[in-house]
Amino acid sequence: MTQALKELAEYLSEKRSDDVLATHINDMGELSIDVTPAHLVEFIGFLKTDRTTRFSTLVDITAVDYPSRDRRFDVVYHFLSMYQNHRIRVKATIREEDMLPSITSVHSSAGWYEREIYDMFGILFTGHDDLRRLLTDYGFRGHPLRKDFPTTGYTEVRYDEELKRVVYEPVSLIQEYRQFDFMSPWEGAEYILPGDEKAKEEVAK
Repeated sequence: MTQALKELAEYLSEKRSDDVLATHINDMGELSIDVTPAHLVEFIGFLKTDRTTRFSTLVDITAVDYPSRDRRFDVVYHFLSMYQNHRIRVKATIREEDMLPSITSVHSSAGWYEREIYDMFGILFTGHDDLRRLLTDYGFRGHPLRKDFPTTGYTEVRYDEELKRVVYEPVSLIQEYRQFDFMSPWEGAEYILPGDEKAKEEVAK
């Protein structure tokens, strides 16, 4: 299988030399292709229709946030070729302010994945005809899977008994909930677990 993936990587690098930036096969025997964001749609269209590849099934699209990098986000596409029995990972790396072209013209099922990525990471997809939030509520602030999104969020949602309706309020935590000592729950315990006394007896000897 590794040899077949090497040949596939060479084939794609040759046929789509303007699109492919790098190829890599990891220790798990998985092929990854880094592509130019501007040529993303054309490259994925080639993967789907070329008789040698025939990656007709879009399995998933996700993103990874690297806040310290200039090109902050990796948008990652996973495809399956049932005809060739191959899987492939396609990756496009973009800056925070960049937009990616939607691949819905090639894979209509990408619409839901792109909406989720927009909701969770704030990445915009040009050419998407319905790019709305998918998992969070209307008026939600921020994008929860960005590394700089606070774990508490910005807004608290609760039902108010007096008003008899759901209310949105800024998150307000007392200071003691913001203190972390990063200790294990077992560290500093004042009780002795059964059997611990035997270890102390051995040390004493």
